Formats: sequence, structure tokens, C-alpha cells
Amino acid sequence: MRVFITGASGHHGSLLVPELIAAGHQVTALARSDASAAAVAALGAEVRRGDLADLNGLREAAVESDGVIHVAVDRDRLQSGEVGAVVDADLGAVHTFAEALTGTDKPLVAASSLGAPGSLGRPLTEEDPALPGGPEHKGTLRARNEVEIFVVGLAEQGVRSSAVRLPPVSHSTQDRSGFLVQLIALAKQKGVSGYPGDGTNLWPAVHALDVASLFRLALENGPAGGRWHGVGDEGIPFREIAQGIGDRLGLPTRSVPADQVPAHFGFLAYPTRLNIPTSNLITRQTLGWEPVHPGLLADLGNGHYFTTPVS
Repeated sequence: MRVFITGASGHHGSLLVPELIAAGHQVTALARSDASAAAVAALGAEVRRGDLADLNGLREAAVESDGVIHVAVDRDRLQSGEVGAVVDADLGAVHTFAEALTGTDKPLVAASSLGAPGSLGRPLTEEDPALPGGPEHKGTLRARNEVEIFVVGLAEQGVRSSAVRLPPVSHSTQDRSGFLVQLIALAKQKGVSGYPGDGTNLWPAVHALDVASLFRLALENGPAGGRWHGVGDEGIPFREIAQGIGDRLGLPTRSVPADQVPAHFGFLAYPTRLNIPTSNLITRQTLGWEPVHPGLLADLGNGHYFTTPVS
């Protein structure tokens, strides 16, 4: 299968490209810079220069492909607070892919995020719809959920579309800027590894190599309109994550009272309070996916997060 992928030089994409090539697929990767182009070429992909704003280029690439995987997100804009611009760029890209793929039954697999934090009273399942994309929802969550709602709806237009919902933490030796990296940097800065309140809120997590195999399976076999849960650990108490960081750094692990959470965690205050236990049962049963790589706490114990420079 000829596969076009966005975000190929990022954390997920850089592991997904080798996964696809090893399975016999031909991969063309979008690259917006010389550095990104060199990185994806080194992985064995054909390079297509451009970015998400190049809608004509995206349309042409999708037409020439047998399937599309969209994992790109503009993290620079997210971190600078330009969420609306990120949503617009993402939606522009998937609308363009839709124009190219409608009626073809070709697959379009897009990255999404887990939603409904703390509101269900039970684990989130693949049958639960995405959160609406209102301004009260933050960053990647809002951007990716708006993309999910649109992409899943394309199943009614002759596209074998589906969405892979990603948890707060996707971890691996290639992680350079994810939440674990940021929490470790914060603990070093504060001299304490903190957790909000009693720390019983649950974070799902997944190894990024398992994410790569999930995207491949969704591309190859996923039925139209599917929502897939890329979670290995279905819910880890945040206190245990903080403890794992503190133990590795030789720092105390302490509760941060609710009224001090914003000051202590800064822009991480919102995600650290997420409580989203998540089931992956439908994903495993439908696609035959089984996470096989180390869980979050085991990966912390492996030590590589504590020798990797923060970028």
C-alpha cells in the first residue's frame, strides 16, 4: 500500500514510518523543513516537501496514495496559545483529504485525544463520542477532537476513516518533549515531585511503539467509522507517576493542595488533574492489537528519561 503520512518526523511519526515499511508499505512523508526531510528520508520514506497549509499539495498526495495517516500537530502554536489556528490547520488538512478520498473506500486514519475527563464515573470506551470542540477544552484535546468528529463522519461518504485516540502520555526512548519529559523538568526545577491533591486521578498511557502498530492495523484492517483507544496502561494513579519520577531523581514526592496547583504546575496544571480511566477492549477485539512494550512505570524505571536532555 502507498501511504501518505503527516507528522512523520515527530515522536509518533518517526516510529510509525519504520513500522509501515517493515510491513511492506511504501511511505511518502510530508516534511516542512530541511531537517524534517532529512529525518524522514533516513527512515526510508519518500519526502514530499510542504506543510498543512499547502492544501493543493495535500490533495495531490492523498490522490496518489492508497491511504493516509494524519498525526501532525503544530505544537509550537499550541504552546503559544494559538489553539484556534491549530484547529483550523488540522481541519483544513482533513477536509482536503476528504475531498481526495470521498467515494474511494481508501483509509484515512487520524490521531485524536481521549476526552470526557472525570465526568463518566466509569472507564471511557471506544463507543463514547468525542468531546465537543468548545473553547473550554484545551490545546491538543480540542484540536484533535474536532478532527475526530469530522474524520469519523467521513465513513458515511465512502472513506474508510477512523481515529486513534491517544492518552496524555505516549512514552519511548524517542520522547523528547512529552508530558513525562516536562514533569521531570518541573520536578528538577521545584526540588520536589508533586501530584495534585491525593493523586488518585487516573492517567492512561501507552508505549509509542505500540501506538505505531495500532495505526498500522487501523490503516490495514480498521472498519470505517472506528474509534480506537491507543492505551496500554488503562489508568495509573498520578501519585504513582510522581513517585516514580521522585524516586529516580532522589527527590521527595509530595501532594500539591488544590489552591496551589496552578502556581506549582503552571501550564501543566490542567493535564495533571485529568482523570480518564480508559478501556481498550473494543480496540483489541476488533483489530487484534495487543500492547507488548513496557508500561509507563516500567519505562520510568528503565532510566532513559533521566539521561535524555530536555528540548
